Amino acid sequence: MDKGWLIRFVCTAILAVICLSGCYEPEPNPRIIGEDRPVTMPAVEAVPRFRVLGHSVQGRPILAQLFGDGPDATLFIATIHGNEPAGTPLMGALADHLTDHPELLRGRRVVVVAVANPDGMARRTRENIRGVDLNRNFEARNRINNATNGLGALSEPESKAIHAAIDQFSPDRIISLHQPLNCIDYDGPAKALAARMATYCHLSVKKLGARPGSLGSYTGEELGIPTITMEFPAAASQLAKEALWDQYGQAVLSAITYDRQVSK
Repeated sequence: MDKGWLIRFVCTAILAVICLSGCYEPEPNPRIIGEDRPVTMPAVEAVPRFRVLGHSVQGRPILAQLFGDGPDATLFIATIHGNEPAGTPLMGALADHLTDHPELLRGRRVVVVAVANPDGMARRTRENIRGVDLNRNFEARNRINNATNGLGALSEPESKAIHAAIDQFSPDRIISLHQPLNCIDYDGPAKALAARMATYCHLSVKKLGARPGSLGSYTGEELGIPTITMEFPAAASQLAKEALWDQYGQAVLSAITYDRQVSK
């Protein structure tokens, strides 16, 4: 992982939390959204704003980076499993690209949750600090209540934060970044989107099936939101963000620019 990028991300997160706490005097057109007052933004917003979706069990902020303000929304979620971190630097590269290419944001909004399980990432564990698999903690009808999946739906603050992002931003598609199965899985009406993304990288489309209580079961199968699980190989954790972008950047961008109506 690019440690330099991670340090910059953490510093930005700290600044966002300070700003939201009222200890910092924001600039006239703030980039961090913490109140319901109108904020003046350019027609195409290239610099990310931040929103705190919630906090982990150990109090780490779970941030959404917001790019653009258009009606077509793509939600990216990385490192919901703390020992599958390759998606986080890839999202850093995406942030860089969108900042350099604001024309991609015309009519679009991109929401990036770069670290959905910060406690698990810090400990390098799949689960959160309480031993719950956050990707089995959603309110899908097929969920199974137990110690690993959570004793109830949305029992964990991290899964509540992701749920909040879905409610707040009403995404037209969701891309969740995982390891190590080396494929593109999909749930709900996302087969065409999966095929499109696969044409831009070496990952092949493979339908793994909706797991009990998973994000895909909830958003894809029940809410009908096209939901992609992009599974990188295990070795992707050793790549810097530039190398990850070279391999997977075009696939990520193809999800943002995807036109569901044209593809039908």
